Amino acid sequence: MKRTKNIVFWLGLLGALVFVIVSIWGGIRLEDYSVFSQYISETYATGIEGAAPLRYGFIFAGICLALFAFLAPKTLPKSNGIKGAFWGIGVFYGLSTVITGIFPCDLGCNPDMVSPSMAQLIHNFTGSLTYMFVPFCVLAIGVIAHGWPDGKKLSAVSLGCAVIAGIFVLILFSHLDSEIKGIYQRIIESSFIVWIIYLAFYIKNRPS
Repeated sequence: MKRTKNIVFWLGLLGALVFVIVSIWGGIRLEDYSVFSQYISETYATGIEGAAPLRYGFIFAGICLALFAFLAPKTLPKSNGIKGAFWGIGVFYGLSTVITGIFPCDLGCNPDMVSPSMAQLIHNFTGSLTYMFVPFCVLAIGVIAHGWPDGKKLSAVSLGCAVIAGIFVLILFSHLDSEIKGIYQRIIESSFIVWIIYLAFYIKNRPS
C-alpha cells in the first residue's frame, strides 16, 4: 500500500506541476499574449512557432493526471461512488488534457468558428466535457469523503474547489467573448490543480 501511495502522490504532484509550468511558460514566450483575454490553449495553437514542446508537456501532464486518478481509489476507502468519481476525473481531466494536446486549436482558437479544423472541433468538444463534468466529480468526492474518519478537511477542500470551479465555468460559458475570459479559465484550472495537489499530499500522509 505504501508503494502505491507514493506512486499516486508523485503522479499527482508531477502532473500538476508540469501543467502549471507549461501553462506559464507558454504565455511568457509569446509577445503580446494576455493572460486576461486569451485561453491557455492559444499558447500552443496550430501555427504557433515552437509550440510542440508545450503540447508534449500537456500530453505528459495529462497522462500523469489520468494515472493519478485511476490509481487513487486503491489508496482510499472502497466504494463504487469514489471509484466512479475518480474515473470521471481520469477521463475528463487527465485524458482530456492529453487529447487537447494532441489536437490543438486553430491559431487564436478561432472563437467565431469560421471553417474550423477537425482538431479545433475535437479540442473544443473535449474541453467542454472537462468543464462540464470535472466539478461534479470533485464535488462527489467531497461529499463521500465527509463520511471518512479523516476526511472532513479533504471534504471541505473538495467542496470549495468544486463550487469555485463550477461558478466560473458558468461565468465562462456565459461570457465566451469576455475581455477577461483568460482569467475565468485560469481560476477554473487553478481550482482543479490546487485540489489535485492537496489530494496527493492527503493520500501520501494518510495512515495505511
